[in-house]
Amino acid sequence: MPRRHLHVTGAAREPLGAVLRDLRTRLDVPEEFPAGVLAEAEAAARAPKLPERDETGIPFFTVDPPTSTDLDQAMHLSRRSGGGYRVRYAIADVAAFVVPGGALDAEAHRRVTTLYFPDEKTPLHPTVLSEGAASLLPDQTCPAVLWTIDLDADGRTVATDVVRALVRSRAKLDYEGVQKAIDDGSAEEPVALLSDIGKLREALEVERGGISLNVPEQEIVTSDGGYEPAYRCPLPADSWNAQISLLTGMAAADLMLASGNGVLRTLPVAPDGAVGRLHHTAKALHIDWPHHVPYSALIRSLDPADPHHAAFLQECTTLLRGAGYSVFSGGTRPEITTHAAVAAPYTHCTAPLRRLVDRYASELCLAACAGQEPPQWVLAALPELPKEMAEGTRRANSVERECVDIVEAALLKDRIGEMFDAVVVDVKDHEPAVGTVQLTEPAVVARIEGGSSALPLGERLRVRLTQADPGRAKVRFAPA
Repeated sequence: MPRRHLHVTGAAREPLGAVLRDLRTRLDVPEEFPAGVLAEAEAAARAPKLPERDETGIPFFTVDPPTSTDLDQAMHLSRRSGGGYRVRYAIADVAAFVVPGGALDAEAHRRVTTLYFPDEKTPLHPTVLSEGAASLLPDQTCPAVLWTIDLDADGRTVATDVVRALVRSRAKLDYEGVQKAIDDGSAEEPVALLSDIGKLREALEVERGGISLNVPEQEIVTSDGGYEPAYRCPLPADSWNAQISLLTGMAAADLMLASGNGVLRTLPVAPDGAVGRLHHTAKALHIDWPHHVPYSALIRSLDPADPHHAAFLQECTTLLRGAGYSVFSGGTRPEITTHAAVAAPYTHCTAPLRRLVDRYASELCLAACAGQEPPQWVLAALPELPKEMAEGTRRANSVERECVDIVEAALLKDRIGEMFDAVVVDVKDHEPAVGTVQLTEPAVVARIEGGSSALPLGERLRVRLTQADPGRAKVRFAPA
């Protein structure tokens, strides 16, 4: 079963520091930035390449976790005078600070993505940029790639423009605060419209057959100076915010395909066998799935609080494996142009402070919108980007998976032999007595094995902890 997305909150101390340091060494995680890279970053922070266009009069705001300081995106939402909506989405302009071929550029290609650990993060760019001069922090004037996307009354894109501009965010908001303000009616219109536009875009996602899995996230939080895992159910505001990013990624993909130069995030359609397996899983979980009901429609009817539904939603993540990047130039389109979960062409372009490919996507879209050829340094880098991103994503996934395993083992290391209540959320196809269980308390998801009979998928089960040793042995359970 694929892990839930890992979100790290708070700041923690020892005793797991040594284990996490060993993990960083084992996964070849980059250490401190070289002196030359830091010097180049500090010089760029003092004197970035600033655009002529000034849009600091637009009251942008950001929506991020409360502790985030590497802020890639800021938005402003408004109604259009003729009907519909206008989305202004400012993306951090990393190219204003990073010189192609320089030390900063080379180090970013070595790191590829920001890596998040419970005790610290390993940033893609030095913090003087990623959490300072290049971050869209409130009351700071920054260079940005400014998207203006006009929507009709149904939320469909009718016009897209991308330019470089100076912007200034006015407020750093978080998901819970935004949700509360929208729910109680206290949100001013630029924020309140996040709900209106988000719901329209969700409806269009349903119409085109896109998929957004509403699965609780497993996160690591701090408690009494230590770590522990917890479950977090995404709020509607999380989804509405994600829809703005998806909207931009889809608009970027359209620009790239029209211009003949681009890098797309692609995912092939799941083979019939994989969908057929899900039909069998649904039947085993007593979920009614008529053959005329599309997969995308079924998952929207499920409640992740229901153990049977939660198990099925976890199984659905298997259809999202196989995502990659497809590059093209000179007008030759790639064989696959769509992302099956988005159900449309799509690209990553909204997180350049944390993901290498997004800087290149911005340049490709700026050139496409201006009717110009992309810079040569962008075209020269395209062929290697998919391989670089695949390796960076693999390392990021390993960090996420290993960190959760370590924290779970640390939490349970003194409780070997104890019994817990759990739900079976996954069973191996050819080993029905082996699978994955999700504990109700604490928030642990781990392997179960050692029973003599098939595990009851989607059912509650009493389990016994058989091993837990941070840094040595992952958490394992057996049927009680």
